[in-house]
Amino acid sequence: MVTDPELFRHGGFRLAARFADGDLRGDERQIRRLREFAQAEDPAADAVVTMMREHPGTRPLFDRALTDGIDSIEDPPEELARFFRSVEATPYWVDRASIERGARAIVRTGLLGLFPLGDMALMGGYLASRATKSLVGTGAIEHMATKRLVETATWWIEVTTPGALKPGAQGYAAALRVRLVHAHVRAAMNRRADWDYANWDRPINQVQTTGTLLLFSLVFVFGTQLLGIRYTARERADILHLWRYAGWLMGVDEELLPAGERDAWRLLWLLAVTEFIPDDDSKRLAKALLKAHADVGRGRGAVGKVLSHVSVRVHSSISRLVLGKANADFLGLPDDRIAQGAVVAAAGAVFAAETVRRSVPGLTALQERIGLAERRAYVTHLAKLFEIDTTYAQHMRPAA
Repeated sequence: MVTDPELFRHGGFRLAARFADGDLRGDERQIRRLREFAQAEDPAADAVVTMMREHPGTRPLFDRALTDGIDSIEDPPEELARFFRSVEATPYWVDRASIERGARAIVRTGLLGLFPLGDMALMGGYLASRATKSLVGTGAIEHMATKRLVETATWWIEVTTPGALKPGAQGYAAALRVRLVHAHVRAAMNRRADWDYANWDRPINQVQTTGTLLLFSLVFVFGTQLLGIRYTARERADILHLWRYAGWLMGVDEELLPAGERDAWRLLWLLAVTEFIPDDDSKRLAKALLKAHADVGRGRGAVGKVLSHVSVRVHSSISRLVLGKANADFLGLPDDRIAQGAVVAAAGAVFAAETVRRSVPGLTALQERIGLAERRAYVTHLAKLFEIDTTYAQHMRPAA
């Protein structure tokens, strides 16, 4: 076990030390090597975006290759062919059986699995102020926060559904679409005269996409465990393997793709000590996300107001479990001890139920079916409340 109490000195990451063996701290050379990736982007995706900007009619070709493969297009543009030839050249380490097991383990968490997404991944990501600059640069973050929360939840469900990461399937296409969205935003930021490369690094660079990957994988596992979910060692490995492949599809450099849980913790430590530099934009984004939780939780009448208030308090309490008091206070998260106690009590109840599940044959398979049904119903519910575009076409309109 980790013996250094300052290993995860950034807020609630001290708790994470219990889940890792040995000293995870990188040395100065490793830190310098990681920081080199802050100047690296995604040349293959960036070339496709340049092609689309210069030849707007090529967007349908990208959509066709997503589902049918690049060979379905006769004489495709060079940039598109290079991109998809790379994507379709599946790495040797991809284990489809492990990916499917990982998806089933994620699905089993049902709607509970969505809490770490907003409360730990998105909120925790706002502590990395350099990564927030692209979000702020797109403008109107207060008005877009709810839409971003809903779209991120929908995307995450698409990617983590069993069978979804097979070539041409829904999650496979979603991962590649978001990769292109990142390239479009990166191109827009690179055209800005006020982008501060010295202090903000390259927009949506490799370090930042790696951070997103860890938030969706390792922090998800850690967060759901805090909420009472129990995994076997193989299930944790399978979840991380699923996201290793998803990260590869999203354009993360192979050097930055953790091969296992220990690799992921080491990389998270390196990111924590180099990227967690919150500023006023972090506060602004956190406030907008809290409003999004209120909007999603809001119903009609007095009951709706109560549900909206409870939604904010519960989500804030979960964030505090991982981010720690100092970070949570800096972000302006409500400090409601009653709500925090309720979250801890609920986690205890979930842990007890999970213990029963593990000991009774057939309950795990049943919980997987229930979780899958919950997720489908949730996406249907969101689609009724919000206008969700899973093709992200509005994000991929070439800017002038």
